[in-house]
Amino acid sequence: QVQLVETGGGLVQPGGSLRLSCAASGSIFSIDAMGWYRQTPGNERELVAAFTSGGRSSNYADSVKGRFTISKDNAKNAVYLQMNSLKPEDTAVYYCLLKYDESFLPGVYLEVWGQGTLVTVSS
Repeated sequence: QVQLVETGGGLVQPGGSLRLSCAASGSIFSIDAMGWYRQTPGNERELVAAFTSGGRSSNYADSVKGRFTISKDNAKNAVYLQMNSLKPEDTAVYYCLLKYDESFLPGVYLEVWGQGTLVTVSS
């Protein structure tokens, strides 16, 4: 069973920085997509940044372009989100999403979400 472990959330002042980490463990044959979403109370989960197309492309929400950077470590099946110039509106629970397949069923992709990590931007 594939699991995701997220770390790095916390409280930071406006203008500050945080780095989120997400590491996957378990039976992974290949990764189609891996990235970060966020959710605030009463709202739908939204894309923040993600690698897609097997890691060949990256996408960012317009609201974080120029401030957030997504990176990955293929050997560790991990993805990171460096968040700079944080704003109060970045406050949310951040979730890691992994889309992967297994060796006995290649090309059939499964999705798994992390447990979420809270980021609070406040003075």
